[in-house]
Amino acid sequence: MPPYNEMNETKSGFTLTVDIHGMGEEEAKRQLALLLGRVDASIREVVVIHGCHGGKVLRDMVRKKLKHPRIRRTWLTLNDGQTIIELKDL
Repeated sequence: MPPYNEMNETKSGFTLTVDIHGMGEEEAKRQLALLLGRVDASIREVVVIHGCHGGKVLRDMVRKKLKHPRIRRTWLTLNDGQTIIELKDL
């Protein structure tokens, strides 16, 4: 199994920010699914920083391919390098 980059996580109030720069699509998808499965009920949204200058693979994965029972909806922001995932209540 090839090495992977761990996501940097920062919690602020009801928001968790994660950075998936440098990850491959499948590894980032797996890591985000694990994160969404373990995040506690106090977190209402996850801001995913995926970048936009290195291509659209990670952005499109987060916005179109990432599926999880905790995801209520995704929000596009004015910053094309990030996406907000709004979470369902536990």
